[in-house]
Amino acid sequence: MAQPTAEAVFRNEPGLTVRSAGTSEGARIKITAQMAAWADIIFVMEKRHRQLLQQRYSIPMHIVVLNIPDEYRYMDPELVVMLQDMVTPYLR
Repeated sequence: MAQPTAEAVFRNEPGLTVRSAGTSEGARIKITAQMAAWADIIFVMEKRHRQLLQQRYSIPMHIVVLNIPDEYRYMDPELVVMLQDMVTPYLR
């Protein structure tokens, strides 16, 4: 699952507070309305994740779709590089 990977990659970045949560029933930590409202930016792997969030919660959310297939294992080196390349520009 990619969410814990993204949290691990970015949790030590100065000035950031990072949390991960999933949209599926099988997610270790499922996103809640409170978590969605707390976030300045929500990064999701696929468009279907954004659609689920928008359907579930009628609160304003800044959602960025990374268009990365949600099929990688935790800390997969290829996934880590993609996350760094795609997320870092939003953090500046």
